[in-house]
Order: sequence, then C-alpha cells, then structure tokens
Amino acid sequence: MKDIILEMERYAIANNVPIIEKDSIAFIMRYIKMNNVKNILEIGSAIGYSAILMASTDPDIKVTTIEKDESRYMECLKNVKKCNFEEKIEVVYQDALDVNLSDVSYDLIFIDAAKGQYTKFFEKFKYFLKPNGSIISDNINFHGYANGEKEATTKGLKGIVTKLKSYREYLENNEEFTTKFIDIGDGLAISFRDNNGK
Repeated sequence: MKDIILEMERYAIANNVPIIEKDSIAFIMRYIKMNNVKNILEIGSAIGYSAILMASTDPDIKVTTIEKDESRYMECLKNVKKCNFEEKIEVVYQDALDVNLSDVSYDLIFIDAAKGQYTKFFEKFKYFLKPNGSIISDNINFHGYANGEKEATTKGLKGIVTKLKSYREYLENNEEFTTKFIDIGDGLAISFRDNNGK
C-alpha cells in the first residue's frame, strides 16, 4: 500500500490537487488509534488520500467520504479500489451541504473541503457526532495567511482568509464545543462537544 500512497502523492503534485500535509495526517492517525475511533465522516475526499490513510489505521474502521468534484471523485474511487478498501470506505459524489444523512453517527468528523463553507459544514454535521466524538478541521492556518503570518494580496485569497478567520472565531466562541488549535501541518482544530455545558 505504501506504493499506492506514494503514487497518490505524485499525482497530487502533478495535477495540483491539494492533499493533507504529512504531519497533519500522521497526527490524525495517532489520534484515531488513541481514541478508538471506528466511524469517520470526511467532508472533502479529493483523491482519497486522507480517507485511505485514516481507514488503514485499524481493521474495523469505516469511512464515509464526500466529494463534489467529479474527476476527483472518480480518482478517489480508483484509489480506494487499488487498496481493496471498498468495504471500508464509502465514497459519496455530492455537495456535502446537499447530502441527507439519517440514523448514522460518527466518532470523528473531518472537515477538509471548501474553506469558505467550514462554518456551514460544522453546523450541519455536528448533529451526527457521537456524544464523545470530535470534529477535526484542517487548514486552519491556510499557509500562514489565516493566522497573520502572511498577508493576502488577491481578492480571492482575502475572501478565503476572512471566512477562515471568522470560522476560527466561531469555534473560539462556540458554547456547545470546546476547541483546541494544533499548530501542526497547515493548522488543525479539534472540537469536542462540551457535555457539561458552559
């Protein structure tokens, strides 16, 4: 499987597909093991890189991953098949905000899709989180732009940075969840439901 992962990394570079940074996915894989995570929902499959690595952490893990881009969805399906993970990973071709879920709950929800939609993703999918589950958001620092290390110069970039900063504030001020910000990779946020209430 190592060869397939390397092949995916090369494909991502060659085709300009953003995949999770190695430090970040290594952290998440450790987190999955330590917290006995079995059911994962991923928002944003891309080519299946993170879904496959998360699924490989434990034989009993099941991942549902959602992707709205057709070419990436097809590439993800291909990679899942190469790893013989069809039983472990369900790939859904749809915009995550249009997906209807029922009678499911997850130990971990991983958000790594359109940065401007993070708050909407969080609000929609938090209802499918198990009581002791967590929501992990990737790219919180956004290459140093969202945490103030770099200044956004283009209009598009400024728009993404503004939305990510407001998402960060949303997490910091959320009375339902407590969030830890981890300065690893491109920045991770781990949100736990505050079962005690604030």
